[in-house]
Amino acid sequence: MSVLTEPRPLPPLAELPSEGRRRVWGWWAFDWASQPYNTLLLTFIFGPYVNELLGDGTAAQTAWGYGIGAAGLVIALLAPFLGAVADLSGRRMPFIWLFSAMYIAGAWGLWYAVPGDFNLVLILFYFAIGLIGMEFATIFTNALLPTICRREDLGRVSGSGFAFGYLGGFLALVAMLLLFAENAETGKTLIGIDPVFGLDAETREGTRAVGPGTALWYAVFMIPFFLWVRDPRPPGSIPVGRAMAGAWPELKATLKALPADRSLFAYLASSMFYRDALNGMYVFGGIYAAGVLGWSVVDVGIFGILAVLTGAFFAWLGGRADSRFGPKPVIVFNVLLLTLVALGVVFISRESVFGIAVGPESRLPDIAFYVLGALIGAGGGSLQSSSRTMMVRQARADRMTEGFGLYALAGKATSFIAPLSIGVVTQVTGSQQMGVSPLVVLFSIGLVLMFFVDAEGRKPQAAEVPA
Repeated sequence: MSVLTEPRPLPPLAELPSEGRRRVWGWWAFDWASQPYNTLLLTFIFGPYVNELLGDGTAAQTAWGYGIGAAGLVIALLAPFLGAVADLSGRRMPFIWLFSAMYIAGAWGLWYAVPGDFNLVLILFYFAIGLIGMEFATIFTNALLPTICRREDLGRVSGSGFAFGYLGGFLALVAMLLLFAENAETGKTLIGIDPVFGLDAETREGTRAVGPGTALWYAVFMIPFFLWVRDPRPPGSIPVGRAMAGAWPELKATLKALPADRSLFAYLASSMFYRDALNGMYVFGGIYAAGVLGWSVVDVGIFGILAVLTGAFFAWLGGRADSRFGPKPVIVFNVLLLTLVALGVVFISRESVFGIAVGPESRLPDIAFYVLGALIGAGGGSLQSSSRTMMVRQARADRMTEGFGLYALAGKATSFIAPLSIGVVTQVTGSQQMGVSPLVVLFSIGLVLMFFVDAEGRKPQAAEVPA
């Protein structure tokens, strides 16, 4: 049973009334609020800190891979079902509230990663709870995208949202590096001061504050989202209890018919591989730099600033290109770029750069990795933005949340492949460099499958257009 409503045409962005503009800004607020989980926790601050806690890059990369992989499995199993429940019940906001609470609780728990006195399993559990909350909240907010702008403006709105989120991540990262995250050797922040608020550098309270700080950032900046974004229940919706009972038959029917929907099926398969590879880059970039190049948390943070700034600019630029040319060319270009970057990462170490031997004091490996980090940010920002708009084009409008649930399933059903394959290859070879080589394969598979995707996607039918 699908929720069908009459179409309600939306005006161009420039002609939206003040309420419509606030709704767009409120929707963008989620990207701003949630991005620090990726920027600070997943990649640039807490990930490298785990490397320091364990004192062994290979062990840290292995543990991190298994932990992130387990969280991805939970997301993959539940995302399509909860999306179907939301579409049948016509309610997304209660789910966003629930998963926002998980985001905050999980991030806050990372404060307990005290050097010499921490439980690795518990810390990974907290991290997974927050990550699951972030991913599920993203599913339900993404499903709102086609209700706030015209099809022709999807690229611009999505790209600007990602750019806005990257800028939020950038400001949070700068604040963390300047005022909180201390160097393990000196106990000073990037500008040479003790961590603020009297935080104890010896027990790494400055760096551990990234957990509660991320939680508070999200809680504060989600306020505009909850004030301005409305998702009224459409006619024909049913209570959540009945929706949960009816969601499984709906989902089974969708999954059974999926292979016949050639373009959607190809897109989900393509994105399954290239997004897994991209997430692998984000998750292991900081740990790789810390283990292979010996970077400190502060060094990785500077690397993160470059990646975030290029991500913001190219997400915005890619959004414009998306609205003009469509999302498919943008996706193909960026997957190809990131494939080459992943290949380049394998050939950078403290001893050599792309096969050229360097001395122990050479800065060339650091410079090369900074350049690759900027390219990862540029390609990743634009790729994620256009992937979101491509999903809107491929999904049925009246089953948009279920569609994004399938999108999450596609991203997470194999999300364990990148972290687990990196963990396994790293463990087997004993080399962090060889450990990241599976990313090249995953990007390549995604690139090939993308050529089977219809660039225009599904033509919206009158009964599918959301009110």
